[in-house]
Amino acid sequence: MQYGPRIKAQAVYLNRQHHIPVERTREVVKDLYGHAPSAATIVAACREMAERVKPVNEAVREYLVRTEEPVHCDETGMRVEGKLHWAHVVSTERGTYLAVHPKRGRKALDDIGILPRRQGIAVHDGYSSYNQYPEVQHARCNAHHLRELTFIAEQYEQAWASRMIELLLEIKEAVEEAKEAGRDSLENRQRSDFERRYDRLIAEGLKMNPPPPEPKVKKRGRRKEGKPRNLIKRLERYKPEVLAFMDDFRVPFDNNLAERDLRMVKLKQKVSGCFRTLEGAQTFCRIRSYISTSRKNGQRVLETLVMALTAKPFYPSFLRLPPALSG
Repeated sequence: MQYGPRIKAQAVYLNRQHHIPVERTREVVKDLYGHAPSAATIVAACREMAERVKPVNEAVREYLVRTEEPVHCDETGMRVEGKLHWAHVVSTERGTYLAVHPKRGRKALDDIGILPRRQGIAVHDGYSSYNQYPEVQHARCNAHHLRELTFIAEQYEQAWASRMIELLLEIKEAVEEAKEAGRDSLENRQRSDFERRYDRLIAEGLKMNPPPPEPKVKKRGRRKEGKPRNLIKRLERYKPEVLAFMDDFRVPFDNNLAERDLRMVKLKQKVSGCFRTLEGAQTFCRIRSYISTSRKNGQRVLETLVMALTAKPFYPSFLRLPPALSG
C-alpha cells in the first residue's frame, strides 16, 4: 500500500499535533479512508517529516542567534529510554526551536549553539547556566519572582514581600501605559522613584532577615540562609536583570512565552509517559518546532505539514533561505 503526502501528513498531524497514540491514529485513518496504515508506516512518516523540516529549524536557530528581538529560554525534564533528559526551548513570538539533550546546563546550551553565539537579549528564569554567557543581555522572569514573593508573604508573613509584589506590578502597569502612549521609555523621575522604592524594600527585607550566626564547627559548602534571604539577595544582585523590562521596552515582564512553547512536551509525556528512544524524542522536538513556528506565523498546521512532505516546507519571510531556495 502506498500513501500520498496528504494522508501521511494527516497521520503526523494526529500523532504529533494532537498527541493521539499510534494505534488510535491508525483507527482514525481507517475510519476516514477505509484502510488502517501500519504502526511502522506512521512512525516512518514522522521520521520523514522530521527530516524534511530540519532545514527550516536550522534557519530558525540562526535567526534566534542574530535577531534583535528578545529570545525566551527555558527547559523541562523528560523521560527518554527510562532516563532523565531535558527538553530545551529558545523562542520568540515568531519562531521556536526545541531540542532534547541528556544534560540540563552549560553542556546542553553549548551543544544547542544559540546562546554561545548570541549577543542580544535573553529572557529566562535565572537558572545559573544561562548566566555563564556574558555576551548575552540577561533579563529575568518576574512571574517567577511574584510566585516566590507570594510564598514569602503568606508563609513568613513578611510585609516587604507584599509591597515588592505591588511595586513590580505598578512598574509593569506604568510601562504598559507608556507603550500605549507611544513612548519608548519611562520619564526619568518616575524611573528613579521606582528604583529608590525597590532599593528600600531590599534593605527592609535584609534587615528583617539577617545572616545566620557563624556555626561553631565550620562545614563545607554554603551556609543555609533561608528562603526569604536567598530571594532578597538574588533580587539585590540581579536588580538590572529583574528590572530589565522597565529599562528596555522590548523586554517582556515574564518568560511565559517559553513556558507555553514547552507545554506540549509536558502534555506529550502525560499521554505517553516517556519516549522509548532518543531518536523518537528528537523527531518529536523537530516536528513540534516546525509546527510552533508555523502557527506563530498564521499558517494552518496541516497544510504546512503537507508542504514539508512535498519538499516545499514553509519558511517564514524573516528567515534566511538555504541557497537551493533563495535563488
